[in-house]
Amino acid sequence: MNPFFGSVFWLLVTLGVLVTFHEFGHYWVARRCGVKVLRFSVGFGRAIWKRIGRDGTEYQIAAIPLGGYVKMLDAREGDVDPALRDQEFTAQPIWKRIAIVAAGPGFNIIFTIAAFWLMFVLGRADYAPIVSAAPQSLAAQAGIQPGDRLLTVGGEPVMTWSGSADLIANALLSRTPLPITVRGSDGTQRSIVLPLNRLPAGEDIGQYFDKLGIEPAPAPAIVATVAPGYPAATAGMQAGDHVLSVDGIAVKNFDDLSKQIVANAAKSPTLSLDVLRNGKPMHFAVTARMDASGSGAPHWVIGVAQQPLETAIQHYGPLKALTESLSLTWQRTTDTFGMVGKMLSGEASTKNISGIVGIAQAANMSAHAGLDRFLEFLGLVSLSLAIINLLPIPILDGGHLLYYLIELIKGSPVSERTMIAGQYVGLALLVTLTVLTFYNDIHRIILPS
Repeated sequence: MNPFFGSVFWLLVTLGVLVTFHEFGHYWVARRCGVKVLRFSVGFGRAIWKRIGRDGTEYQIAAIPLGGYVKMLDAREGDVDPALRDQEFTAQPIWKRIAIVAAGPGFNIIFTIAAFWLMFVLGRADYAPIVSAAPQSLAAQAGIQPGDRLLTVGGEPVMTWSGSADLIANALLSRTPLPITVRGSDGTQRSIVLPLNRLPAGEDIGQYFDKLGIEPAPAPAIVATVAPGYPAATAGMQAGDHVLSVDGIAVKNFDDLSKQIVANAAKSPTLSLDVLRNGKPMHFAVTARMDASGSGAPHWVIGVAQQPLETAIQHYGPLKALTESLSLTWQRTTDTFGMVGKMLSGEASTKNISGIVGIAQAANMSAHAGLDRFLEFLGLVSLSLAIINLLPIPILDGGHLLYYLIELIKGSPVSERTMIAGQYVGLALLVTLTVLTFYNDIHRIILPS
């Protein structure tokens, strides 16, 4: 699928699932609290499908799929039939109103835990934390060598590349020196400090990672398999051969080998490969050929495959998966609040915030990476929706909860004038945030790091 249409499709799937679950939280608790629900809408605007349920609620799917809402019987929006007064929202005790409003974010948190749980039950595929460093990068200057395995990051033990990257990302936001422990390919253990304080201020996390230069180590230039009938097999190459150079140009890893084959074969299909086999130097003349299998686009190949990277699959039984899911949900929650705090204090740049475009791109990439990654993505977005909605901003659920807290303290509802003023303030804040995130998304597309 085209990346643009793929991003749009998976964005709609993401929002459709998460918004429906959020609004269902409001709906379900409202019904349990005896409040009459007039309409349950997935999306805004003109209805493209609707029906009236036996409970009298109008269920609809609207044309603009970027949200949804639950419309309850509310005296603030018009006259209420005296016979239905006990089912009206504002007539409910304050604890019921708090429960109804908090149910949306609450259901998003439940969804996050469920998505992470299913991800761990199915198995979360990841790579082992074996890394390399780009030449002249901060990581290389600090002492990271190809094949180093990360053991601890900031004092925390790590088992996967994703877990390591999360800890590094948090440290990058505040740009403070980060102590790590690694074990080299020779088995020796070393302590290294990544000088994150040398990074410039005001950049987003992607730019910081690029400047740091630490990344998963690519597969070595060792042949795992040789395809029968292909040029490498015809020339006599075998599985286990370690390719040292192509046409006299040194090869660093398998990615480098692939690039050298394509670049040199475009000049002359006959390639000169220097190989190490069981410690013995060997030389092969291999004539590359054009091949259109796999990706479908014709490209130069010799018919060799790389060794698979070491994986670290997190696969648990139902009870252990629940424990890990709760732990991951708590970790992501604290990370999010930590990032918000750092942006408010000026430690981290607001460039790190993504909007609808960034979410669409991430949805497409995670969907293509596998079900486990898409479940993790859904869980993260659901948690973000919960946290954003709980912010004490009028219009959002958190703003209504703030009003109810004030009502509990002063013993009477907030005045209508205060609520209207709060709505204007909340709308201004949301518009500002939307513009900022949209600008960040477009800036990343036009000027990628």
